[in-house]
Order: sequence, then structure tokens, then C-alpha cells
Amino acid sequence: MTLALSDLLDALLWSVVAGLAVWFLLWPLRRRSLTGLLIALVLTGAAASMGALWGAIHSMLVPWWDWKTVIPLTAFSGAVTTVAAIAASRRLGKDAASLRQDVVDLGAGRIPAADGRRLTAEVEQVRRELHTTATALTATREREQALEKARRELVSWVSHDLRTPLAGLRAMSEALEDGVADDPELYYKQIGASVERLNQMVDDLFDLSRIQAGVVSRDLESIALDDLVSDCIAALEPLAAAQGVRLTGSVDGATAVTGNGPELNRALTNLVANAIRHTRAKGSVDVRVGVTSTEPGPLAEVVVSDECGGIPESHLPRVFDVGFRGEAARTPHTVGPTSAGLGLAITRGIVEAHAGTVDVENKPGGCRFRVRLPVSGAN
Repeated sequence: MTLALSDLLDALLWSVVAGLAVWFLLWPLRRRSLTGLLIALVLTGAAASMGALWGAIHSMLVPWWDWKTVIPLTAFSGAVTTVAAIAASRRLGKDAASLRQDVVDLGAGRIPAADGRRLTAEVEQVRRELHTTATALTATREREQALEKARRELVSWVSHDLRTPLAGLRAMSEALEDGVADDPELYYKQIGASVERLNQMVDDLFDLSRIQAGVVSRDLESIALDDLVSDCIAALEPLAAAQGVRLTGSVDGATAVTGNGPELNRALTNLVANAIRHTRAKGSVDVRVGVTSTEPGPLAEVVVSDECGGIPESHLPRVFDVGFRGEAARTPHTVGPTSAGLGLAITRGIVEAHAGTVDVENKPGGCRFRVRLPVSGAN
């Protein structure tokens, strides 16, 4: 017996009625969750299939008592389909719960676990992307916290350093105004020194802001590094003599670098002056110029060794941070005013702008700063 068009339309009607009936009967279930929606979808498909089968048999006018085989088979098929839908929905629910926990961790600032229960491929891909995003956000958050901490420390230190000379200027100006200064000439000299210190602090802040903004002079030329270091040592001899520090220099290999002369001079001067200020009286600061071989090519190297007593290991990563001064062994031994902790930060900014690196390490009795710059004309 074959199905006519009317029989086919009758079977289709049974399928539509059965599918829609189950779909609307399960309306509360599919509204509750994604799991319920999946169950409703699977059962609706099963009901539509069984409705089509029953409609086709009914169209062929098969007596009711001959359906005794079809009824249990379709019931069994529906039961299997229901079990499969529940199993699939439970798997989907667990995947969703795992993904939801990853989102909660991300919102709380934690990095979701990269491993764990095995998920379906699409959900696993989302979890990996969440893990990557969380790692990047955590790194960004840590950098922002470090910058904010450095900013607060800088504001605190600069405020302190500004108050000290300003208080002295106010006291000396009042003394001069009231005519109670014992030695007006000395007061004038001290006022000039305080103004010079304030001016230097403002210059440092301006230079640091310019370097952080990436605005470094582009007037590049070939510079003999040994001559640059020699000029730096000559300029700092008076400071070393006033501190009772012996300042020496040596050249292991003359070399030239490409850069801006005044900028590099400023970077090296900050580095050597910092070593002098932190070296105890009768100590020594040695500056060595040389060339070191590396995998990409030769690099010009300036090594500044001092006798500051060393830097605590926990402070080494922060030596070049803005506003960092250190404690204990790294406290300046100079009797004059100290800096606002900007010199080494400016040095790092200038050196990195010239495609170089600067680092520090402890050595017996002190520490060693090393500046490396690409050799002029090196491939």
C-alpha cells in the first residue's frame, strides 16, 4: 500500500500538531534555562517524528488493534530520546556553570583556571579566550597599580623636597626683611642655592615627563663614548672631591655610538653622580668603557662601580623606578640636599630611547651599574 498526497498531508498535519503540542506543553521548562530549552527542542523533534509516523499509519486505515507493535516502539523511542536530551542538557549545564564561574573569577580580578573538567570544543575555546583575557587584564592592572604607587610616592617625595627649601627661603627672606640676619651675604648665597635646587627639580620633572611621552631629541650623531665619559668624569670631579670620593675611569676599548650627545651626557652624569652621592667618604667610584660581544652584535658598554654598601635584593628591581630612593645602605651619604629620586629614572628613559639597556647588580662592598648601547655602524 502506498501513500497518496492526501495521506501525506494527513501525516504532515499529525506531525505539526504533535510537535506544536509538545512545544507549548514544555513552555515553562524551556523558559527556565538553556538546559530546559534543549530538552524541549529534542522532545519536540521526537514528537513531530512520532506524529508523522502515526499520521501515516492512520491514513492507511490500519485498525487500532494492529497498532500494538507501533505504540511500544514509538514509546520506547520517545523514552530513549528523552534520556538523551536530559544527558545532553546536563552536560551543557555543567559547561555553562564552569563558564559562569570563569566569568565570576574574571570579574573578581582572578585568573580562571586553564585546566579543569573537559568541556565541549566551543565552550573550551571560550574558556581559553577568557583565560588569555584575564591574564592580560591582570598584567595591565598590576602595571597600573605599580604606576599609581610610583606616582603617589613621587608626589609625596617631591612635596617634601619642595617644602624644605621653600621653608628655608621663607625664613631667610623674613630675616632679611626684618634686618635680623647676622650675615646677609651668606643668606643671599643660601637663597641662590635653594632656588637652584628648586630649578633643578623642576627641570628633572620636565625631562621625565618629556621622556615618558616619548619626546626625545632626534638630533643624532656619531659620538665617541670614551670622550663622552671623560667629559662626564671631569664635570663631576668637584662633587667627588667634596664628598671625599675617589673618581677614576678607564677605557678597555674605544667605540662610537649613534645618539644625541647632550641626552646621553645627561644619562651618564646622573648615573655617576648617583654613585658618588651614595659612596661613603674615602670610597671610590670607577667608570669603565668597553665593548662586549652579544648574539645580535657588539654593544658599547659603560660600567659604573661604587662602594655604597650594596642594595637590598628586594629593592634591585625598583632602582630605576620614578621617585625610588631606597633605604638603609642606599641612603645618600652627602651632607647636601638629596635629589627627588628622578635621576636614575631619567637615565633609563634616555638609554632605552637610544635602543639601549641599563641594569644594576650587587658586588662586594657596593653595586655595579651597566649601560649598553648599540655600536655605531654595527650590523
